[in-house]
Amino acid sequence: MKRLPWKWIVAALVLLLVIGGGLRALNARKAQQAAAQATASAKAEAAVELAATDVVLAETRNLTRGLPVSGSLRAVNSAFVKARVAGELRDLTLREGDAVQAGQVVARIDPTEAQARLKQAQEQADAARAQIDIAQRQWNNNKALVDQGFISRTALDTSWNNFVAAEANHKAALAAVDVARKSLDDTVLKAPIAGVISQRLAQPGERVAIDVRVLEIVDVSRLELEATLGAADSIDVRVGQEALLTVEGRTAPVTARVVRINPSAQAASRSVPTYLTLSETTGLRQGLFAQGTLATGQVSSLAVPLAAVRTDKPSPYVQVVEAGRVAHRTVQPGARGESGRETWVAVEGVPAGAQVIRGHVGTLRPGTLVRFTGGVAATPAASAVRTPKP
Repeated sequence: MKRLPWKWIVAALVLLLVIGGGLRALNARKAQQAAAQATASAKAEAAVELAATDVVLAETRNLTRGLPVSGSLRAVNSAFVKARVAGELRDLTLREGDAVQAGQVVARIDPTEAQARLKQAQEQADAARAQIDIAQRQWNNNKALVDQGFISRTALDTSWNNFVAAEANHKAALAAVDVARKSLDDTVLKAPIAGVISQRLAQPGERVAIDVRVLEIVDVSRLELEATLGAADSIDVRVGQEALLTVEGRTAPVTARVVRINPSAQAASRSVPTYLTLSETTGLRQGLFAQGTLATGQVSSLAVPLAAVRTDKPSPYVQVVEAGRVAHRTVQPGARGESGRETWVAVEGVPAGAQVIRGHVGTLRPGTLVRFTGGVAATPAASAVRTPKP
């Protein structure tokens, strides 16, 4: 029997080794794929646990439509106490935070100059009165002389004109006395309104000029918010509409009501100033910042919380729980409004009663298994309790 050459034997062994290595590699690859599939399946089946408060039912709600408003609080009544005469400021003891009553004396200006001017005007008036007496006696004498034919009628007319001029000078002097007395009265500074001192703008002993501001008084019992609205937004605003405001430094919201709407738009911004009076002012101060929503009407529609509508895709969508798994449903947002102190938005694209995942949960992959804590989820009955009555 003829033996095979050793080359063929080596080639056969090499071929067997190659085939064996390929089979081992193929088996390893299949094992890796199986492991990857098992891992993917485990991840796909990994459930997210939600509380009952993490979902809300899409339902028909009465949404209070409104406009955002903001601005600083200011007192409805405020006034500056100004110096009406020039002089040295005296008796100014009030400081910021002190309460005053209307008509209360808050400061004085040195009256020395005003008293001297009043005395001067009074003396001039007395001198003018003396001239009247002289002119009257001269006229009486000339009248007697005319009747006797000793002087002409022209001399009598001249004496009469002198008498009339003396009376006019006396009246002018009396008016000057009134002006001087008014200046003396103006040296006493009084509070024009009742309120609280907001600013002290001058110091005792300082010489002030006319119309220099000395004190600012504000009446914090009535505060209002001046909000500037766009031209389009102001069309729906009416006197009497209410707003819910949040004031800095205060946890509880404050209600306000529209009391005035400026008939003219501001030239630069084309905005319309609107004034809202606050219903409660306890603890509030002028200048605090406030913001909130002005209610302009109501609309009834199928709605979800605004925070539940996500916009990280080309089209807005909400995350819903369907058959125990997460699903993404594209929606068409509509009107927004307040419901139960939360902003909701009307939507199209989800059925009534759909379990919508709230926005604070974050983004979940579609198909993720959902388990509820305690096995309880939102129900239509529970949600109906939160629906405000129209």
